[in-house]
Amino acid sequence: MFGLGVALLIGMVATSLWLVQANNKYSQETADLRRLRASIVDVLTTVQDAETGQRGFLLTGDDRYLAPYQEALTTLPKKRELLVERIGSRPNYIGDLEALQSNIDAKLTEIGRGVELVRSQRTPDAIDLVRSDTGLAYMRAIRETLDNYQRMTDDRLRIIVADQLSAAENLRWFTIGAAVAILAVLGGALALIMKYIRELMRSREEVDELNRGLEERVDERTRDLIRANQEIQRFAYIVTHDLRAPLVNIMGFLSEFDASLKPVQAFVLADGTPLSERDVQDAKIAVQEDLPEAMGFIRSSTRKMDQLINAILKISRDGRRKLQAEKVDLKELLTSAAASVHHQVTAVDGNIDVDVQSFTVISDRISLDQILGNLFDNAVKYQMPGRPLELSARILPQGRGIVRIDVSDNGRGIAEDDYERIFELFRRAGEQDQQGEGIGLAHVRSLIRNLGGDITVVSELGKGSTFHLTLPTDLRKITRGSDI
Repeated sequence: MFGLGVALLIGMVATSLWLVQANNKYSQETADLRRLRASIVDVLTTVQDAETGQRGFLLTGDDRYLAPYQEALTTLPKKRELLVERIGSRPNYIGDLEALQSNIDAKLTEIGRGVELVRSQRTPDAIDLVRSDTGLAYMRAIRETLDNYQRMTDDRLRIIVADQLSAAENLRWFTIGAAVAILAVLGGALALIMKYIRELMRSREEVDELNRGLEERVDERTRDLIRANQEIQRFAYIVTHDLRAPLVNIMGFLSEFDASLKPVQAFVLADGTPLSERDVQDAKIAVQEDLPEAMGFIRSSTRKMDQLINAILKISRDGRRKLQAEKVDLKELLTSAAASVHHQVTAVDGNIDVDVQSFTVISDRISLDQILGNLFDNAVKYQMPGRPLELSARILPQGRGIVRIDVSDNGRGIAEDDYERIFELFRRAGEQDQQGEGIGLAHVRSLIRNLGGDITVVSELGKGSTFHLTLPTDLRKITRGSDI
């Protein structure tokens, strides 16, 4: 049955190609004949226009009537050449072509002679030339030849059109017949195939049920584990490095504190024993300079440790916060974030552009509000001094349940080497002339990743930055039934 279907298909394709080729041949010849007919009419009309211009000039002596004649002299050579080219080697046309060319040349000569006679003030001679009917004979011969060409062309066109319609009709009926035959063969083949497929599907249903979506879930969990491991490594580095630095300072200044305390103890515990001037001076320096300096450094280091610990706790609390999946209009959030910094932007003659279409996602409103608010605040905070701030936001649906939000500014910009650094906790880039601990963008990345998205940046120093936020349109599909 399959072999029969293949044979029918090959036969149908071969016959269809033959019929199509024949149809193409008819179409090409039809186009050629139509172009030939247009050239025939064009030559005849041009010669007639030349004769008309001569007659008008002969009657009036007004040069305006020579315009058709002069135009004919300009265009007729090209039209005659095109006519000869389109006639080609057609035997029915070539026999009269030489006589046609001679008659056209003679007619043009006669027309030109008449015009010259009128211009030479010999109008009666020009009239006698016309009355001699020489030009009339030439024109009659030209018209008869071109009319014969046109008649032969029209006859051939009618034959070709009839043959083309016949070939198209044959192709249509053959295609219908072959299609019916193939459908019958395919129907039988499909019946057999479906029988085997049903038996095979019954044996695989249980396995498919167990394995459905397993690979996707494994990939998703693997990505989550890799990301979580990276976050753990970064936090471990922070704890072992950033927290260790203030501790080292505290330990060092406690040693200095201990050293500075000795002359003070000697002074206080002297019990009336006379002290040297050097001991007294050391005690005074310790009380006035060394001890306050050590206490100041210890206090600064403990404050730094407190800030670091609070930042870690803040991100940790956000990670443990129960997400609330609800419908959120991104345009509304962007408008709200823009309003919160509007007065700061307008104060420097800046502008905010959040003219976007409404786009609804199902996500955690609080997290999104914090993310956008932080990005808008950073744009204001790190604007380029002396240049009006231009801040904009765009919503770009990405398909497959993903939406992208672009937040752009014309601020200071970020060096390419710092693209990843700015998202690390307690890391800052560029000139450190603004207050902050370097937790803002780390907090933003933590929040967006909790929502199943991510954040990247593209920037150029001195020109501005664009932050790309990618976000799933439905948080419930990302959490897959976990408690959010």
